[in-house]
Amino acid sequence: MKKLITILLLFNICMLSAQKKAYGDGEWLKFRVHYGLLTAGTATLEVEQKDLNGKQVFHVKGFGETTGMTSWFFPVEDTYQSYIDVDHDYPYRFIRKIDEGGHTKDIQIEFDHRTLKATINDKKHDSIKIVNFPKDAQDMVSSFYYLRNNLDVKNIKKGDEIIMDMFFDKENYKFKLKFLGREILETEFGKVACIIFRPYVQSGRIFKEKESLTLWVSDDDNKIPLVIKADLTVGSLKATLIQFKGLQHSFKIIVD
Repeated sequence: MKKLITILLLFNICMLSAQKKAYGDGEWLKFRVHYGLLTAGTATLEVEQKDLNGKQVFHVKGFGETTGMTSWFFPVEDTYQSYIDVDHDYPYRFIRKIDEGGHTKDIQIEFDHRTLKATINDKKHDSIKIVNFPKDAQDMVSSFYYLRNNLDVKNIKKGDEIIMDMFFDKENYKFKLKFLGREILETEFGKVACIIFRPYVQSGRIFKEKESLTLWVSDDDNKIPLVIKADLTVGSLKATLIQFKGLQHSFKIIVD
């Protein structure tokens, strides 16, 4: 259960659509999370359009928490937020506020895309730091939504890799994921055509190997995550979409 939203967002980074806006104001997704055979928690992703300092943005908020018996021995309450420019799909602000079994962080980052400098406010330690970031870099949340709108997979081939710049907490990273192919997935909603990705992660403390994650995404104009699987250093985690609302396009179910 540890790093619940972190894992979800890492997986979700492979969303895509060529020309149409894949998401918009009012979109809401809910996931059930299993740790092994145990139902361990829930996670949500929601989008609200609003004004930030005179700019129109999509305020995206991810929230995850442990539930039931899991919350008794390892309580988790994580919030991740991003304020994304409606027209240009890059972030102005990123917030990470987590409490994972007593391990806490409270960080807010302001991105200046004119100077390419990020101002990092570590509220827990009462410190401010300014760091350069690459042009077109995304934060962990905005990466997901950027790729949903901008990555065209019509001509993508099995084994192709996608690389992008990501700024997380206080550092720049090269994020890479591999396209694994397509399949028909049995879901709670029926059979859905999916595209499959494998994000590369750092093996060690959380993940068993660098190819420990797999993501199934709806192969339609929404490009929403349906199933996420992870092999962890201890056990395995699976997140499954169980509810949604506010989609911008029809959710396609295959009828036999």
